Amino acid sequence: MGVTKTQVFTDKQNRIADLAKALAHPARVAIIQHLLKEKSCVCGDLVEVLPLAQATVSQHLKELKNIGILHGEINPPRVCYCINETVWQEAKAIFGEIFEPDIEVACCK
Repeated sequence: MGVTKTQVFTDKQNRIADLAKALAHPARVAIIQHLLKEKSCVCGDLVEVLPLAQATVSQHLKELKNIGILHGEINPPRVCYCINETVWQEAKAIFGEIFEPDIEVACCK
């Protein structure tokens, strides 16, 4: 197996890739959409909203939390998750920069 070459890219490029990877699963997109729609922290009811097992939902929450886009509050037996506003704004800005420029392709038409 090859060695990753992330060190040859800028910190910003690696951050963009990490955010994109975290958002690259429809279950994670659904989790984020649900949290944004609720406009509050969600405690334990994601399994009722998503057609996935608790263990699967937990794994997706872990991935989103690892990247920082979610933060959680542990209040046994419940864990509440919210969108991390700072990281959410960072992701919006980063992806906005990527998709903002209009392109005029002169080839491949």
